[in-house]
Amino acid sequence: MAADNKVLVLGATGGIGNEMARQLRDRGWAVQALRRSKPQASCINDGITWIDGDASRRDDVMAAAQGCSVIIHAVNPPGYRRWETLVLPMLDNTIAAAKAQGATIVLPGTVYNFGPDAFPILREDSPQQPKTRKGEIRVEMERRMRLATTQGSRVIIVRAGDFFGPTSGNSWFAQGLVKPGKAVAKVSLPGAPGVGHQWAYIPDVAHTMINLIERREDLLPFAVFHMAGHWDADGMQMAEAICRVVTGRGGKQPKLHPFPWWLIRLTSPFIETFRELLEMRYLWSSLVRMSNTHLQATIGQELHTPLDQAIEATLEGLGCLPSNTRP
Repeated sequence: MAADNKVLVLGATGGIGNEMARQLRDRGWAVQALRRSKPQASCINDGITWIDGDASRRDDVMAAAQGCSVIIHAVNPPGYRRWETLVLPMLDNTIAAAKAQGATIVLPGTVYNFGPDAFPILREDSPQQPKTRKGEIRVEMERRMRLATTQGSRVIIVRAGDFFGPTSGNSWFAQGLVKPGKAVAKVSLPGAPGVGHQWAYIPDVAHTMINLIERREDLLPFAVFHMAGHWDADGMQMAEAICRVVTGRGGKQPKLHPFPWWLIRLTSPFIETFRELLEMRYLWSSLVRMSNTHLQATIGQELHTPLDQAIEATLEGLGCLPSNTRP
């Protein structure tokens, strides 16, 4: 029988999964986390039960989910590659485990589901006609989860903007704006001039998702919510905040440069990651903003860490700030 406060986190070594695991632990949940590789020394005796296994193997997921009332599906393919062959089978494993345990599936969602016909304001019921491969996969993921709710399962999806945070190594912030592990000498600007962009601070997203988890019995079986996150109205506010934090910590003023889309296009035939970046460029050239009206009506005001505070924690977590220069 599933315990009300026992949760399985898939993808607990990633950004949002790691944050979810730690926040759930701190709120009294018994947290189990599936891992593909040996944990770092900092994971030892951290209050989380780490289980060796792979989300792409159904037996591993079924065994790890024993007794869990919630499964966080925050897992991505290794190296963020082979989406077409790995993403849906991994989700099917989660759905099978959730059915067996009577557990609620919780998914961190994105804007990939939507095409330009739904812009500029996205609501939970906006039409989903994506123009990319990842978008099509996201739509299919949600279709399969909705089907699972007709067979007794429950699902919570929280869609948000581009993630950033102390553990956001695989993100636009870490891979497009700055370079992890290095002092910030320049900040790249992926967006078209004057076009706004939506960001989501990972600790805020995790806090919001946990609030919904703890209200899951009062939600619809298939419950979808949008977060407002941090809205960069002109595409410059994020970069300007990075500069403020860097100089405030004693660093030199970073230079602002356009993101080298020309280089991405030139090399994309040879590098899969660059093809993925190029496919998502439309999200940087169009105004896309999520409405969180439904979320606010459900849990009240969305947690919103001040931007400079969130940026400082992110840069510090990515190793972009010296630890001994805090004012």
